[in-house]
Amino acid sequence: MANVPPPELPAGAHETFRRYLDAVTVHTQAAADAARMHPTDWAALSALNLAGRLTSGELAERTGLTSGATTRLIDRLERAGHVRRVPDPADRRRVVVEPQPKLDVAPIVTPGRQRVGEVFQRYRPEELAVLFDYFGRAADAFLAAAHDLRARPASPEQTAQSTRDQRS
Repeated sequence: MANVPPPELPAGAHETFRRYLDAVTVHTQAAADAARMHPTDWAALSALNLAGRLTSGELAERTGLTSGATTRLIDRLERAGHVRRVPDPADRRRVVVEPQPKLDVAPIVTPGRQRVGEVFQRYRPEELAVLFDYFGRAADAFLAAAHDLRARPASPEQTAQSTRDQRS
């Protein structure tokens, strides 16, 4: 990964971007609350709905969870009727997780889609193309950065704090 300096950004860009990310986080929490789900479960179900089906390992990678936490997540989603485990058609020794159409997400996601749709109305088609190119590239960049953060060894301060937290 090359250390590329960021381009010159307009004044206030950093704060605006952080406000945007915080708003997406708040909306994700509100959507999960409306679905009566934990945000991690909501995010996993979203990943499954986008992919159609995933192995446990693929779901762990997409959510950033450990294999054990992913197994417990799948168990919760399966008990609630949101997913099912089925044999992998390509390799019957493996199991894949498929989303089930139990949850009607339309009432949950429609308000956000409508409001963001109103924002999109202000842009020309070629500007929207740039925005969606950015969304795709930024998603990949954030996922790569999350992977980098998880692969980085903990600092001595973090290890000491974790030890203190476990004793509490």
